[in-house]
Amino acid sequence: MGGIFGTISHEECINDLFYGTDYNSHMGTKRGGLVTWTGTGLRRSIHNLENSYFRGKFEDDLDKFTGHAGLGVISDTDPQPIVMNSHLGKYAVVTVAKINNMAALEQRLIDAGAHFSELSSGETNPTELVALLINQGKDFVEGIENVQRSIQGSCTLLVLTEDGIIAARDKYGRIPLILGKKEGAMAVSNEPCGFPNLGYEIAYNLGPGEIVRLTADGFEQLRKPGCRKQVCSFLWVYYGYPVSEYEGINVDEVRYRGGLAMAKEDTLKDVDYVAGIPDSGVGHALGYAVGMGVPYKRAFIKYTPTWPRSFTPSKQELREFIAKMKLIPNKTLLKDQRVIFCDDSIVRGTQLRDNVNILYHYGAKEVHMRIACPPLLYGCKYLNFTASKSELELKARQIIKRLEGDDSKNLDLYRQTGTPQYERLVDEMRKELHITTLKFNSLENLVAAIGLPKEDLCTHCWDGSGEEETTPNP
Repeated sequence: MGGIFGTISHEECINDLFYGTDYNSHMGTKRGGLVTWTGTGLRRSIHNLENSYFRGKFEDDLDKFTGHAGLGVISDTDPQPIVMNSHLGKYAVVTVAKINNMAALEQRLIDAGAHFSELSSGETNPTELVALLINQGKDFVEGIENVQRSIQGSCTLLVLTEDGIIAARDKYGRIPLILGKKEGAMAVSNEPCGFPNLGYEIAYNLGPGEIVRLTADGFEQLRKPGCRKQVCSFLWVYYGYPVSEYEGINVDEVRYRGGLAMAKEDTLKDVDYVAGIPDSGVGHALGYAVGMGVPYKRAFIKYTPTWPRSFTPSKQELREFIAKMKLIPNKTLLKDQRVIFCDDSIVRGTQLRDNVNILYHYGAKEVHMRIACPPLLYGCKYLNFTASKSELELKARQIIKRLEGDDSKNLDLYRQTGTPQYERLVDEMRKELHITTLKFNSLENLVAAIGLPKEDLCTHCWDGSGEEETTPNP
């Protein structure tokens, strides 16, 4: 998906910028970038992160940076930040975006006389396209409104200018954008897990489409938020770091509540303990253990010191290899045991199948899997989760195609918990993954665990719902 971080201070901001950006490392895999306003101009550095840590790539650059304001980005797509000099002045921009009408917008800009220079592997850089759309406005607010009006998909962005940092949340608020404050400094990020250790307290959550300007002393609103909100539910299921809060709702607390609710509906008896698949399955498992009234044990331990924090390497075979190497089974806790394992989701199912085989290899007697969300049936149109995958790469859609001869046939029945089609889908998945029993949380339980109204959440990947991309958000 990607993570962005900005900070502005009365003092040098480089330490906060470096570590604040690093705390976004779990959000992306491809590239990292830093830019600061030096007083006379912009200083930028971009590195490839596919085979290394953000820290390892940027530590040697830090003594080259000075300034009281800067932006950082962990990108799952294009090289960022982009630096511009236009009628708006000199500025830098970072984005978390998914632009579905990229080709049409590119042609529109070319027809208007614009040109693209930041090509990556021969492709137009999406963040440069965003910057060119900003340049079409008479000021930054009008330019950002042009971005939100033009893009089909989503775009959250930060702009660094000589006057401060402009922060803009995407039109429907699909990802958060959160302000932090401490004495003499402000920060902004879509992932606030780094705020506490850097001394920031959460000061404000931007609304959908809202635009603000940050200075070292505070912030001012430049555009009011829109009326409709569609926050990505997967933030609480998978993306988010456990300590993070979105819309004031803690990630790990949501996972705990979801596991607790699901366990109270479970009829399974005679299990020895509950375990979570690290990291995002742990909170779910803790709630499940309480709901079932059985112990929680750590049958899998995550080992990360020698592996990048990035959670989705670019190649599938590398992704599967690293996932396997990170998780070490505890043989002593597995032998002859009947265990409920909790995980966040099933996408392709490859990693889960391998984990299950390992559990049986180490002597597990029964492996019961409990998934924190419903089966994934739709590719994401709004963020980069499953963006590089066709829907037929989703395990649930593969099974539906095999059963129906058409992966899109009767989807409305397969997505409804309790229908014969849904029950058959789950059972076929159970058989393929060699699991003793398999259950998915219901969408109703998940929405209740998050605590926001259903209409304020994007649940497209499970039920196909979501705002039309061309709908304005007044």
